[in-house]
Amino acid sequence: MQPTEMTVGDLIKRLSACDPASPLRLAMNPFFPMAHRLEQVIEATDGTGRPVVYLAEGRDADTQLGHLPPEVAVALAWQGPVQVPPRRPRRSARPASGQ
Repeated sequence: MQPTEMTVGDLIKRLSACDPASPLRLAMNPFFPMAHRLEQVIEATDGTGRPVVYLAEGRDADTQLGHLPPEVAVALAWQGPVQVPPRRPRRSARPASGQ
């Protein structure tokens, strides 16, 4: 079974539910999640002649914005939720032996 690809129509439908003034970001690399600015939309054809649309980041040095927010990586199932470890009771200081 061939994996299903998101179509331009699927993307438009999903984006239509979002605030149109919101910046658009690209989440990349599940093993080292980073956020990138999108700058270009390119229409082309694949090796079989089918039309394909590419979303591309810009060329500027500040196109990569840094690490993806943890809640986004969790929502993408790229990492599990991180839970704060339980707190252990603090040990009390004991005087050194011989004092």
